[in-house]
Amino acid sequence: MPAHPELVRRAQDRMPSPCEIPRGSRTNAMIECGWGRLLYAPSFESPALLAQTLLQEAPGKRDIALHVNAPQLVLAEAPANLFLDPSLIFRRKLAASQPPEEPASGVVVRPLATRADIAAINRLYLMRGMVPLDPKIVWNQLGSEALVYLIAEDESSGEVIGSAIGVDHEIAFGDEQGGTSLWCLVVDPQTRLSGTGPTLVNHLAGLFAQRGRVFMDLSVLHTNDHAIALYERLGFQQVPGFVVKHKNSINESLFSNTEGIDGLNPYARLIVDEARRRGISVDVLDVDAGIFKLRYCGHEILCRESLTELTGGVAMTWCQDKVLTLRRLASIGLNVPRQRVAGDPQADAEFLRECGSVVVKPALGEQGRGISVDIRSPEDLPDAIKRASAVGGHVVIEQFCQGQDLRIVVIGYKVVAAAIRRPAEVTGNGESTIARLIERQSARRAAATGGESKIPMDEETERCLAAQGLTMDSVPENGRHVQVRKTANLHSGGTIHDVTAQLHPALRDAAEAAARALHIPVVGLDFLVEAPDSPQYVVIEANERPGLANHEPQPTAQRFIDLLFPLTA
Repeated sequence: MPAHPELVRRAQDRMPSPCEIPRGSRTNAMIECGWGRLLYAPSFESPALLAQTLLQEAPGKRDIALHVNAPQLVLAEAPANLFLDPSLIFRRKLAASQPPEEPASGVVVRPLATRADIAAINRLYLMRGMVPLDPKIVWNQLGSEALVYLIAEDESSGEVIGSAIGVDHEIAFGDEQGGTSLWCLVVDPQTRLSGTGPTLVNHLAGLFAQRGRVFMDLSVLHTNDHAIALYERLGFQQVPGFVVKHKNSINESLFSNTEGIDGLNPYARLIVDEARRRGISVDVLDVDAGIFKLRYCGHEILCRESLTELTGGVAMTWCQDKVLTLRRLASIGLNVPRQRVAGDPQADAEFLRECGSVVVKPALGEQGRGISVDIRSPEDLPDAIKRASAVGGHVVIEQFCQGQDLRIVVIGYKVVAAAIRRPAEVTGNGESTIARLIERQSARRAAATGGESKIPMDEETERCLAAQGLTMDSVPENGRHVQVRKTANLHSGGTIHDVTAQLHPALRDAAEAAARALHIPVVGLDFLVEAPDSPQYVVIEANERPGLANHEPQPTAQRFIDLLFPLTA
């Protein structure tokens, strides 16, 4: 909600100029963090000045007034524009004599050092719906000891898998209590390594303890039970305190009634949030199914996540039945694997012998259910067909093609995003069984995706392990990566890695040709490729309801709403 012009003018009139503040003073103290300003409320001359400073929040940023002693007085200055954040303050006491905590196995923590690090942090922020950092602000702050930007890396790959920001209140604000605070703790939900979050928190606490600081605070939403439990395990205790923020589109769910919208899954919520940001009204018709109506200037359209009324019945038929999909795509010259409908056992076994290896899947299935990959033995074929038939409908036996699993999203017959999908893996620690590692990894994936991604512990998982000479009770050595599924679907624990910038023109052309052939304006096409920058491919499936939330930082939701309501672009 925009601030009233008169309130902003009053703020500008009353804001002290640099020459009015004595050198070394911390009056009206604040610091730019990259995602917005942190305002140290106890240092402000009056509640009115604190309120007026919050009203000057920059577009696309999230300012935070911390440790507000009299929030009712601040809110009274601009009740239509400010709100009391429903967060709790937690505090951990620091002691320089406390021995440093051991980092999690395979995790390395270091200070932010390059512009590439900033981009890597923003990738994580976008995955978790956080306000991205302004690279220029962060780069200019690197010489300041008031702000500490930490990076967590996967020791084996060098990939950035986590980050945290620390603020030294004594340096930043002149806080005589020796306080510090932790902000923006984020961990890649797709990392195989456990303990990244605690490692970052403990590293920051140790760093501030060495400086002689007394405590470290953090703010966490009162409903975030998972985070609260983590912080309590790390020695934080709740303390009194209030946080005040500015009403904006970023904070809207914290101060407005979003009944119905809050229950939507991440795929529907991404679209709805983008629509509301543009002033498009949303009417949720079925929360569980993700069905909603969008309305703008008299134009209405029904959606089920990314599936809309623009997708016709024939396009649905072509996409839903994997036999019809490949038949249609082959008819326009696209590369597809050999395929047959399971039926006669002798013919099925002969097809397996001809191909050498096959994939067995339900022709009408989705989300990886009932799929068996890389079946080579005639003895394994009947069981695979039985698993697929349990999903319903006829069963497809398809030539197994080696390659990386590539999902390409096409919106308005133009490629918008491309991502390599990798099967679920766990990393051994030398102590835990594979079953236990899967449970932990699955819990992290579920928490990060609203329950959408979990690793099943079923016959297919056991078959994948058996091919590696392992069982659920095996204890892999420290650092060993174990693939636990052969399919790369997100819903079976797979991970997604953006490769849009590397996509070969031949793959882009094939995806757009496929969308046109299927007459479907929004589609997710599954390819098997040598590499995303190589022209060799086969197309294996078309998804009429692709999950747009899986492709950050690509603007999938923006292009989707552009298609539906071009006047709002």
